[in-house]
Amino acid sequence: MEWNYENGRIYSTDEKGELMCETTFIRKENGEVNIDYTYVNPVLRGKGVAGKMMEVVAEYFRKEGIKATATCSYANIWLKRHEKQYPDILSEDTSDQAVACKIDGKH
Repeated sequence: MEWNYENGRIYSTDEKGELMCETTFIRKENGEVNIDYTYVNPVLRGKGVAGKMMEVVAEYFRKEGIKATATCSYANIWLKRHEKQYPDILSEDTSDQAVACKIDGKH
């Protein structure tokens, strides 16, 4: 997959421009980010794409020196499961973060 990086968004599209997967995050007042949404196109679900996308996101945060929390339930669980691999990107607030799924881009 080819990844696109925008302010607050990492995503991939297919050759027709259709969204295949996406993670969005918002900057918090303390300089950290909150991952508030993840999406995988139905044609790719069950193929490990969400986990790969989170690895891309985590590596981006590592490179940029960003700490993260996640209100997106999938991202929150992923961060907790990979805390030993990515301790440098985890906010101290990660374990206390309330989660809420976005549906149609809204909590």
